[in-house]
Amino acid sequence: MNKRIKGFFLASMLIGTTVWGVLAVYYGDSRTGLAQTCVAAAFGLFGFAVLTGVLWFRWRIQWVTGHLVVFIGILVWWLGIAPSNDRAWQKDVSQLPYATFDRDIVTVHNIRNFNYRTEFDYQPAYYDKSYDVSKLDDVDLFAFYWMGPAIAHTIISFNFGEQDHLAVSIETRKELNEEYSTLKGFFRQYELIYVAADERDVIRLRSNYRKNTPEAGYLYRIKGSQKDGQRLFLDYLKKINELHEKPRFYNSLLDNCTTAIWVRSSVTTEHLPFSWKILLSGYLPEYLYESKLLEQQLPLSELQRQAYINSLAQAADQATDFSERIRLIHTPRP
Repeated sequence: MNKRIKGFFLASMLIGTTVWGVLAVYYGDSRTGLAQTCVAAAFGLFGFAVLTGVLWFRWRIQWVTGHLVVFIGILVWWLGIAPSNDRAWQKDVSQLPYATFDRDIVTVHNIRNFNYRTEFDYQPAYYDKSYDVSKLDDVDLFAFYWMGPAIAHTIISFNFGEQDHLAVSIETRKELNEEYSTLKGFFRQYELIYVAADERDVIRLRSNYRKNTPEAGYLYRIKGSQKDGQRLFLDYLKKINELHEKPRFYNSLLDNCTTAIWVRSSVTTEHLPFSWKILLSGYLPEYLYESKLLEQQLPLSELQRQAYINSLAQAADQATDFSERIRLIHTPRP
């Protein structure tokens, strides 16, 4: 029995390191070339041969050691891949935001506000705007669903009252002609970007112009103190400035749109314990509700019904008071 357990763990180790190594080599650079493909295939065949030999032909431990040496070499190479801010970026992520400070007045630069005709047909536009941190009123959470209840793209928006809203969307910074893949997001394929945007851009894009994979948007107001909201806002700006100076990689599991929100919220007094509902981002509103950080006067199902914004956003479209209109109580979703 002891031998069977050892054999199981050895086989699991060989399978795991082989699969990871193949994917790391294949995806581990900005562009997958012929050389990477050949090396990945060779390592995969080598791993399969070692696994077969260990299970059926009782090969010596030297074969396993050789496999691990090659794997460690791949790991060292992969860890040496460096992120960059100097690539041929897609237009929607070409400009990095950054912030400058003058006591309570913060100026955010490169706030995105594209004018969309369709999802991929738009007029790029950016602006700079100053905000009085002491005037921050509320913090809102947007959740956009496109593939069932478990996965959502989450966006935090800061409400400065008469100074309008500033939304921050944590995304992959894709190069020209590069598509998003969750699997690739585990293997240092994408740089990380915090898109500072006007809600008429980043919210309307998803609610009004995503047609191939329609997204259902929901808006929740997060309960909390004004001081906590200000701490969260300033921590977001700190991270935005860090990425402007020193790029980092996006990670589909550890540094994505929702786990990053949880990390940023550690500066607040109501920071929540980690939960699987953070990993399955579509359940984040439910977790906030259970933690009493959302409105409690309504059942969650009713709160979700009222939170749906697509119909309001589509009616408001290019209106200058878009943010106010999507915050009106709306009729039930058909």
